[in-house]
Amino acid sequence: MKKQMSTWLICGALLMSSSAVVVAQPLGQDHADQSHASMSQRGHSEGWYKKGGKLPPEYRGGSYVVSNWHDEHLREPPHGYQWVRSDNGDFILVAITTGVIASILAHQ
Repeated sequence: MKKQMSTWLICGALLMSSSAVVVAQPLGQDHADQSHASMSQRGHSEGWYKKGGKLPPEYRGGSYVVSNWHDEHLREPPHGYQWVRSDNGDFILVAITTGVIASILAHQ
């Protein structure tokens, strides 16, 4: 009886410790890389950071959009396009509705 009770206690302790490890494990490597990767790193690795590529929706709004294009010495974007600033300083001309990249001005 004592041996069976000891076995159950050990199994219970192992089960509890293994579930704690699962909870404490970091996110999968792919997801962690995605969440911490910069726009340019992600774009190069996924293949869309180029003319004709498609900028993902999460980069087409908010703080990425350049509303003061004149102050940045950029030409006015054509109708239906906007300038987006990459994390590495590049300026990307993007179609607003589709996200297709018309051009990339590399940071100098």
